[in-house]
Amino acid sequence: MTDGSHGCGVIYIASGEFHAAASAASAQSVRDTNPWLAIDLYTDVPGAKGPFDRIIQFSDGHRRSKVDHLSQTRFPRTLYLDSDTRVVADLKPLFELLSRFDMAIAHAHARNAGRQTEIWRQEIPEAFPQHNGGVILYRGEGKALDFMGRWRAAYHEAGFKWDQITLRELMWLSDLAIYVLPPEYNIRYRKYLEVWTAREAEAKILHLAEYNEELEKAPGIARRTDRGFAFSVTKLRRKLGL
Repeated sequence: MTDGSHGCGVIYIASGEFHAAASAASAQSVRDTNPWLAIDLYTDVPGAKGPFDRIIQFSDGHRRSKVDHLSQTRFPRTLYLDSDTRVVADLKPLFELLSRFDMAIAHAHARNAGRQTEIWRQEIPEAFPQHNGGVILYRGEGKALDFMGRWRAAYHEAGFKWDQITLRELMWLSDLAIYVLPPEYNIRYRKYLEVWTAREAEAKILHLAEYNEELEKAPGIARRTDRGFAFSVTKLRRKLGL
């Protein structure tokens, strides 16, 4: 276990037993590929286990608990990861971005679909789409940390089920120095791996729903409690290639 190098660390924020277990699986990929990084888990699950340096308990968890705890990171250089991610490369070059930028995040892949185009309080140019909140690199201090606190307040005020709607507007209005990550740092669909050559790009962070779908089948894993009709529709659309 480690306290991180140069203040760098990875955090997971998981509500419910399933997502705590999924976070542990993702964290193991970080441990295997980047043993120099510290890893923290924020969770409402008593007795949660995994390859974490610290486990911080919280109460009143909900589907988007991450917005409540991003601002609580102990790392001056923080990488937040969703539980359905796998790190497959050295992340040192990624963390170097925080010497120049306050935050780095990739565009949402399905950015023309439904909720990806919803707005909150004001119109935003189509050329400034939503960003995917499953991989967020940010400074754990100063303006970036204040931004995370504002995102928490905005999410609860707006009342949307999805957190990226408010994130988009806050980013549009922000004076943060934001870098848009290339897609290899947040690969949402396996099809990219099938068409990219090494000359074009190489995977760094995979962010695939199939990881949690596979985990659901494992014996002794708690059932998910965050799924509904919309989840079933999304899963069907993926199978049909829509």
